[in-house]
Amino acid sequence: MGKNNTDKKLRIIPLGGLGEVGKNMMAYEYGDNILLVDTGLMFPENDMLGIDYIIPDIAYLQDKAHLVRGIVITHGHEDHTGAITHVLEHINAPIYATPLTRGLLEVKLSRGGMINKAQLHTVEAGEMVDIGPFQVEFFHVCHSIPDGVGLGITTPAGLVVHSGDYKFDHTPVDNWPTDYAKLAEFSERGVLALLADSTNSYRAGWTPSERVIDSALDDVFRAAPGRIILASFASLISRMQQVGNAAFNYRRKMAFVGTSMVENAKIARKMGYLDLPDELIIPIEQALKLPPNEVVLMCTGTQGEPTSIMGRLSTGTNRQFDIQSGDTVVLSSHPIPGNEESVYRTINRLFRRGANVIYEAIAPVHVSGHASQEEMKLLMHLVKPKHFIPIHGELHQLHQHAKIAQQVGIPQENIAVIENGQVVEFQDGKMRLAERVPGGYVFVDGAGVGDIGPSVVREREALARDGFVLVNLTVDQNTCDLREEPEIITRGFIYARNGDDLLESTRSLVKNVIDCSKNGELQGDLEQAIKSFLFNKTRRRPMVFVTMSRS
Repeated sequence: MGKNNTDKKLRIIPLGGLGEVGKNMMAYEYGDNILLVDTGLMFPENDMLGIDYIIPDIAYLQDKAHLVRGIVITHGHEDHTGAITHVLEHINAPIYATPLTRGLLEVKLSRGGMINKAQLHTVEAGEMVDIGPFQVEFFHVCHSIPDGVGLGITTPAGLVVHSGDYKFDHTPVDNWPTDYAKLAEFSERGVLALLADSTNSYRAGWTPSERVIDSALDDVFRAAPGRIILASFASLISRMQQVGNAAFNYRRKMAFVGTSMVENAKIARKMGYLDLPDELIIPIEQALKLPPNEVVLMCTGTQGEPTSIMGRLSTGTNRQFDIQSGDTVVLSSHPIPGNEESVYRTINRLFRRGANVIYEAIAPVHVSGHASQEEMKLLMHLVKPKHFIPIHGELHQLHQHAKIAQQVGIPQENIAVIENGQVVEFQDGKMRLAERVPGGYVFVDGAGVGDIGPSVVREREALARDGFVLVNLTVDQNTCDLREEPEIITRGFIYARNGDDLLESTRSLVKNVIDCSKNGELQGDLEQAIKSFLFNKTRRRPMVFVTMSRS
């Protein structure tokens, strides 16, 4: 590649996925060239009130958008594709994806009104594409969605292997195992660094094959007296296939429920990744008219999201149909870290409404799509990397993955456990930590992207915790006397009928404290006095606002 390139650095910049589960995004930078890998989103944590989802912070790329030579998407799950429309608003670069991943991206881009802007290129596992100075080889990996790939990225500084989400499933649903031969071939060439998925770094042994779900679904279908309602991620195409097979075997009709589920199934069937007979699939409207024991409904909502179909079914607010006694509900997923509480709350509500709920803890209706410890070791042995960077996981998962790397003989000084924003540089075969760049959360709330920061979320927490008190004063602009009794409005603080005495005492306090000589300080002093008074009386800390009009 020329000697003049050897003094240049390869910079690896994690923008998402290192420090949390989700919003995966990595930037590879060499000279004036940037390659982006994945553009994922993340579900909000329990204390992120009102937030729809979170996307990576791409502030580092804002003035470098013209340097981005391409965006590679490893597979079609939301935590790797969900931020694509937001990224394309700032970066106009070609997108490379395998056929199914591209199809799922097209659905997402069409919905976001970005399909005409996107430059989509289809690649197949086994192909090689030159993207600027990066020679990217796509190799097939097993995951819980077909058409997943890992990447061999040859740069002037060396070969980097980026695993994507993977597992070593010897009997995958689509009969297409991970490309072990390509991994071994990389090791023959010499691998500068391996960046590998850390999601299951605490799980000993091997991740079970996706095939174990077939017998679990068979048990469910054999025993279910009425409707079967199965919840899964909308992009989990392999699960759609397994449910369809079981429905066919037990002579049930199958309906997909929810826009994303319907659109993804349509794309997957059209492209040949979902092999289901036409007579098996019916619209939801038709399914609801059939006898309960002749139908299976497949929908979203495995994480207990309040606005998902499963979330609405659990609260009785779904528009098209309700849970009825005799329904069997199957949650075919594992709770994302931080979502356990909402998932179990949803399960309890479904039981309360008369459903029999089957979930991962009581039957093998879900297996992970991620490698466990023995597979992680095998990957390292196959690739034989000089350096190792654990990716895709919370900090404790990254550290555990680093320990596994040391167990198989990678020296500690050649392992970098980093979080979002920490730049790693490779030069002359050596690794060093460079500067920190922005790598935090960008909140998406309704139509707003990034206009809500941590301070607004903290305000929402405070409002949720103790409510607010609004005191409205009308004073004479000449004498500073109150022209009317102070008006006090509260929400989420006290029950109106029980609070009359407290509000009356607060009015008296305001009358005593008001002092117009303080001018600009008056509002702040009043708010502080009311806060102290209410805390002494109630031991609660509502947000207090004072408004004043002079007449």
